[in-house]
Amino acid sequence: MTISIRSVDKRFGRYPALNDVSLEIADGELLALLGPSGSGKTTLLRTIAGLEFPDAGQVLFGGEDVTYASAAKRRVGFVFQQYALFKHMTVAKNVAFGLDVRKGREKPSKADITKRVDELLKLVELDGLGGRYPSQLSGGQRQRVALSRALAVSPSVLLLDEPFGALDATVRKSLRKELRRIHDATGVTTIFVTHDQEEAMGLADRVAILNAGAIEQVGTPDEVHDSPATAFVCGFVGDANRIEGLVAAGVFNGGGVKLPAKGVADGPACAFVRPYDLALGGANAFAATLQRVSVQGAVAHLDVTTSAGAAIEAVVARAEASNLSVGQPLKLSTAKAHIFPV
Repeated sequence: MTISIRSVDKRFGRYPALNDVSLEIADGELLALLGPSGSGKTTLLRTIAGLEFPDAGQVLFGGEDVTYASAAKRRVGFVFQQYALFKHMTVAKNVAFGLDVRKGREKPSKADITKRVDELLKLVELDGLGGRYPSQLSGGQRQRVALSRALAVSPSVLLLDEPFGALDATVRKSLRKELRRIHDATGVTTIFVTHDQEEAMGLADRVAILNAGAIEQVGTPDEVHDSPATAFVCGFVGDANRIEGLVAAGVFNGGGVKLPAKGVADGPACAFVRPYDLALGGANAFAATLQRVSVQGAVAHLDVTTSAGAAIEAVVARAEASNLSVGQPLKLSTAKAHIFPV
């Protein structure tokens, strides 16, 4: 199912939750809505679901205007952060709920419902647990039951609001892989909300980055990380050193660092340099003093201060840092920086 969001506005009182948001989602795509708290991502998800209605703009499913259609008419499956499972029902009954409550000809036979439940529990690797109750499951297992229940009704669109937010880090990583596997197996257009950039970048086909109710950039994980469209995206996605300064005649100068700034207008600017884009030595290097070395596996994190007192982090191969000591003067260079006027 393709989804088109066209110039959607949504306000809560005087607060603009969504501001002229437009977004195209391809059939079968797995899209992440990523942004800080209050950026509008959950409001956008609920607007797609039919749980909120926009003040202006359109929502289209497969070319059909569903702007003011109910969630039921849109045939969406929704998975909440807190699972919302029925405690008095078994796992199988929870999964079957959306099918059991259908009326007349729309309700499948008991045999068909049982078959569908068994298929879904196998898909989420919970086969054999249909007779248990939610209280007898782990958090990760309950989340899989919630996902199965959403898929049971064969939704045209699957929507997930912070689906892994209540889980510990190890379980989150495991379920990310499971969600990707399940999405690839079902082919259902899927949109999930997260404020965890690692989650979004590691799972989604594309990422829509929201800030203050507007979309800053939409692209593949590599595109938004390597070619950020705005200073907000560059600072929000991935680690980056932010350096304030000025651009003059195609050169950025700030914090004791000089960088080429071709195509950037003269005036105040900020430069972003990824820690792993910094190297020891090299052409056009700037002076720095080593303050701390932290070895993490195959890499070493270097905390340095420039000659102008700017604090910068560099990430180098562990072997390169083996002979470095705190207080040692260094030379650092970079072949890549993102510079934006301010």
